[in-house]
Amino acid sequence: MDNRELTCICCPMGCQITVTMDDSGTVTSVTGNTCPRGDVYARKEVTSPTRVVTTTVRVTGSISGVRTVSCKTASDIPKDKIFDIISSLKDMTLSCPVCIGDVILEDAAGTGVPVIATSNAV
Repeated sequence: MDNRELTCICCPMGCQITVTMDDSGTVTSVTGNTCPRGDVYARKEVTSPTRVVTTTVRVTGSISGVRTVSCKTASDIPKDKIFDIISSLKDMTLSCPVCIGDVILEDAAGTGVPVIATSNAV
């Protein structure tokens, strides 16, 4: 048996959760959560963790002097793909205008998840 201690990030409560797994890595119990979302989060976190990636991308041609635009993955992606996504955006430069919601990268690191702009650059 293996125990993993987590702090739930589903809400501001920050429940201290203990996940117990058997020798094959199967979750056998989740304790410490005060709502069902904590149980779902803990099971997912120990079996296949995901994250939303946020970063910035360079822009050119801004009349307002903006040099970067913030962006994020449209949904969570496998945690092991974070650096692949950052690497694919590192050398990217966009031409203004860029608007909130514009797709910056269609398929981030083969995940099927787009990267979208979260700020405007004009």
